[in-house]
Amino acid sequence: MSTKSAKQRILETASMLFYQDGINSTGINSIIDQANVAKMSLYNNFRTKSELVTCYIEARHQEWLGLYQNRKAQIQTPIDGVLAVFDAYQDHAEFAYENGFRGCGLLNAAAEFPAHSPERLAVKKHKDEVENILADHLNQLINDPEKVKQLALLLSFILEGSIVRAGLESSSTKVFAARQMAQSLLEQEIRN
Repeated sequence: MSTKSAKQRILETASMLFYQDGINSTGINSIIDQANVAKMSLYNNFRTKSELVTCYIEARHQEWLGLYQNRKAQIQTPIDGVLAVFDAYQDHAEFAYENGFRGCGLLNAAAEFPAHSPERLAVKKHKDEVENILADHLNQLINDPEKVKQLALLLSFILEGSIVRAGLESSSTKVFAARQMAQSLLEQEIRN
């Protein structure tokens, strides 16, 4: 007998199906069947599918933050801090996904919703937080707020582009390549 609550089982099942098949392609019946819960149990925990999607997006964000926190424990320099962000993305790409890595679950989710929807705004909030984490590490390295802002944006573009390519190739090698580019760029920055 599972010790997980119905809510946990529903969210875990929905997360797996949303990532694997897409949010709009995943019906409520598939979720309740695979989570082995009654339909009423789903609606007692999540009033709507939209609420379940919001919880999924937040869970993906928290999952990445956990990976980043694990990497953060190893930081010794500001450059290590920036690279820890790349490493956490690579860690996410190397999960044992049931049907392989399909790229960033948050970007995949955002692609299914219209512009300015709450779901897309939730994904934007996560991506902004990642960019702010990069800027925090860069602030320890560079004493020019405008340069920090531009470099954090550039690094976030490199990072997001690498995770999209990693998803297309079902491999984390592009994230590793992006990490190497970021390291080279930052080492050049401190030499100048």
